[in-house]
Amino acid sequence: MRLNPRDLLTGLAVAGLMLPEGVAYAGLAGLPPGRALAAGIAGGLAYALAGRSRFAVVSPTSSSAAILAAAIGGLATNELAAGVDRGALATMLVALVGVIFLVLSAFRLGSLSAFISRPVLHGFAFGLAITIILKQLPPLLGVHSPGGPIWTMVPGLIAALPRVNLPSAAIGLLALGAILALRRLPQIPGALLVILGGIVLGSTAAPELWHIALAGPVTLTMPSIDLPPLSLLPRLFQLAAPIALILFAESWGTMRSLALKHGDPMDADRELGALGLANLAAAVAQGMPVGAGFSAGSANEAAGATSRIAAAAGSVAVLLLALFASGWIARIPEAVLAAVVIAALTHALSPAPLRRLFQIRRDGWIALAAALGVLLLGVLNGMLAAIALSVGHLLYALAHPSISALGRIGQSHDFVDIARHEDAQAPLDVAIFRPNAPLIFANAEGTLRAIDQLARASKAPLVVLSLEESNDLDSTAIDALSEFAQGLSAIGKKLVLARAHDRVRDVLVAAGLGDLASHSAYSVADAVQQAQT
Repeated sequence: MRLNPRDLLTGLAVAGLMLPEGVAYAGLAGLPPGRALAAGIAGGLAYALAGRSRFAVVSPTSSSAAILAAAIGGLATNELAAGVDRGALATMLVALVGVIFLVLSAFRLGSLSAFISRPVLHGFAFGLAITIILKQLPPLLGVHSPGGPIWTMVPGLIAALPRVNLPSAAIGLLALGAILALRRLPQIPGALLVILGGIVLGSTAAPELWHIALAGPVTLTMPSIDLPPLSLLPRLFQLAAPIALILFAESWGTMRSLALKHGDPMDADRELGALGLANLAAAVAQGMPVGAGFSAGSANEAAGATSRIAAAAGSVAVLLLALFASGWIARIPEAVLAAVVIAALTHALSPAPLRRLFQIRRDGWIALAAALGVLLLGVLNGMLAAIALSVGHLLYALAHPSISALGRIGQSHDFVDIARHEDAQAPLDVAIFRPNAPLIFANAEGTLRAIDQLARASKAPLVVLSLEESNDLDSTAIDALSEFAQGLSAIGKKLVLARAHDRVRDVLVAAGLGDLASHSAYSVADAVQQAQT
């Protein structure tokens, strides 16, 4: 990488976003602000050395902070965690997240992120944004209200409204309005200006007299070895796994979208390893989980970053601010920090991604269910439910494939779904069927049973089965295909396979079904001709 002076200026602008968001996310996780800053410094520099995205800013994110808070809170009822420092639990969780990333990278499992579908991610982000914003309303308004699930959070917040601290609420709402208004001028660091205004207000307006809560001291201390008992490791690993999965899904989505926009090559397995090193560095610095958040990455790109030096310069700038301006940071009103978090999440409140899914009639209810899962089950359980929803939807789609009856268009070699093309006609004495999914153990028997019923209902003595969706067959599919062929033969119908891949032919021969393999063709047209002759 060559040093570009523009990257240094971009890093200063990025630091103006990293600093307030880091302090705010630490409060969201229930940890001292210094932990978020240490994570952004150590994790950001580690990623700059090992990663490849020139726009990614690796630092604490809102989703990881919320899930970390939920994970640590879930340990409150664990007897083994009784008396264990909250910070020690956070350090071990961050270290385990790093280890998980490195193991996945070593086994080249970057494709696992695809198991959380984009509709589920949209729904999860929407529900998470609502949850986090609701949790930031009490500090924004200067009131105390119970946490917990949304059905206790919202009534508690409504009950606390008569006790709103008007000066705190005024500061918070003005800060939020200023950040949102300054977004129209992307060259101006709105969040940084608002933070500077908060520092001036907290240092000169005697906020204690107005009962305005402040951020408190920000200190970067030397790391110390303070770990929970080893007997907690299994439970901590269970909690670290979903943090790692959502962090990578969020980070990879950010990295990939920005890379595609500029034509940069990306390797998911390489980025897994880089994120693993970044989280281990954050754990050594006793920080929080780190990933590539969309807001910081987009800000880095918009500011004109040309290499990873920009994000590294931002981390160094945060370090200098934490060392030499910690007293000023401590005077930031909590209402201002809450406004920074809310402003950073307003983009996730847009209903456009969900509305688009309903417009194209694909996965809209899946995304909505993911959002409701976060709101009703909490952040951690909601995320686990979202992952289960993604996998469950995939399995359901594979287990229930649609079946098309094919016909020829005119005298061409094109065979299409008769139900969708009125000009398609089935060839004389031939019934052609195509399962619209690979034949695997989960669907082979049911799919071929349904095709068998259609074939028996047809008067055509010849049946062509198109296997264009199946690149290979497992043992269950082979057995089901053999039974299907035997069933047709018993009623005097002949089966010919179309679009049979070479691997399918090889496995049929190996399974003793050489006759079925020999009566197969590479195209539907050839299969029809072979069946008729």
